[in-house]
Amino acid sequence: MKLLSWNVNGFRASVRKGFYEFLENENPDILGIQEVKMHELPEFPTDFKYHVAWNPADKKGYSGTAVFSKEKPLSVKKGLGKKKFDSEGRVQTLEFDKFFFVNAYFPNSQRGLARLDFKMEFNKVFAKHVATLNKPVVICGDLNVAHEEIDIARPKANMKNAGFTPEERGWMTDFLSQGWSDSFREKHPKKTQYSWWTYRFDARKKDIGWRIDYFILPERVMANVEMANILGDVMGSDHAPVGIEVTL
Repeated sequence: MKLLSWNVNGFRASVRKGFYEFLENENPDILGIQEVKMHELPEFPTDFKYHVAWNPADKKGYSGTAVFSKEKPLSVKKGLGKKKFDSEGRVQTLEFDKFFFVNAYFPNSQRGLARLDFKMEFNKVFAKHVATLNKPVVICGDLNVAHEEIDIARPKANMKNAGFTPEERGWMTDFLSQGWSDSFREKHPKKTQYSWWTYRFDARKKDIGWRIDYFILPERVMANVEMANILGDVMGSDHAPVGIEVTL
């Protein structure tokens, strides 16, 4: 199966920038997107071949997630069961015959770490949620954390900044130690490649970026991952899509 994830930073904008052409060219079995920033369900092309699970935030123009799948899911669950997180449209859990697909947009800790406590609580609730699922779980999305120094262009300058704090990185280390694998890093232990760049300072052109978009799977499933990549040449957002090919 070919699985993709992409923080589109606004679905309407991504459509103007070639989203449907990207989808046709890549032809994934499942695509999870984050930051749809669109409350109502969009009008899709008449020949659209995907089942759609849409999970907007209560606040218009903010956050939200969506999943497109060729196969109709057995069930779709929105959220984590806590209103303060679920009102922001951050998590979707889709059940298929042999696995769960969890699409997530983790909170940003924000400038001055104003939302660090909120994010750390979200992380804890999220970990409990995926641990309850009784089939292999594929987690994708923007986790808003660069785990290791190799995952960020300027680690020393960002040690206390949102997305690279000891608390966030420590949680990621602890989470992975509980039987999960970061598929890209497992496949490419020493590769430096990023998935997000600020729009400022010509950062993408200079490749001053962060790797904060992931596919995370149970360790026992990693043996079935044939490829894990970052589609760095795909434009249309400040994030690049990330993907895996896996037998499930």
